[in-house]
Amino acid sequence: MAINFREMSLPVQALLFAVLAVILIAVGLLAPFSPVKKLDAELETLQSSARDLRSNKASLEVYRRRLPELQSAIQGVQNEIDNLRKIIPAEKDADEFIRQMQGAAASSNVNIRRLKALTVAARDQYYELPFEVEVDGPYYAVMDFFNRLSKVSRLINVGDLVFKSTAEGAGRKYPLRAGTTVSGHFVAITFFTKVTDEPVAKQPAAPPAKR
Repeated sequence: MAINFREMSLPVQALLFAVLAVILIAVGLLAPFSPVKKLDAELETLQSSARDLRSNKASLEVYRRRLPELQSAIQGVQNEIDNLRKIIPAEKDADEFIRQMQGAAASSNVNIRRLKALTVAARDQYYELPFEVEVDGPYYAVMDFFNRLSKVSRLINVGDLVFKSTAEGAGRKYPLRAGTTVSGHFVAITFFTKVTDEPVAKQPAAPPAKR
């Protein structure tokens, strides 16, 4: 026998509405392709991404706090590299080396009579660029000249020094300025690192040391 919904009492109608609502909600929640399921999956994905971002933020925060320290360390290393490039440049740059020699001589009141480039010598990680230099001047001026050479930006080694008093006749092939007391020659060696196309002489490796 068919039951007319309108003939039911109000409490029964309310109960039926409640049961129907529960059934609809259950279908919405449990059905495989329901919008609620889809939104739940999206919510879980977003929450997982948020957790990952919070974790990454915590890791990056350590580096953010250390950023000034890292920047200072990088600048320090860059300064060291720049200084090393001045001391032992990549290019041979013989003209700059000669200017430094002449500048030191002029400041010390010393005459450079001859400056002759010798054969470039290859080492393991750098090249030696030697020059034979002949100078004369007052004794203490010559000492000051060598002192100035030790302070130029480019690394210069000095060796094979041979000096005599001008009273013994040394340096008399040049007109000597008043006050000149010593004359002689030496070998000045500077260094560079870039591969050269010039012929080089192979020699046993020896680390450069500034004198």
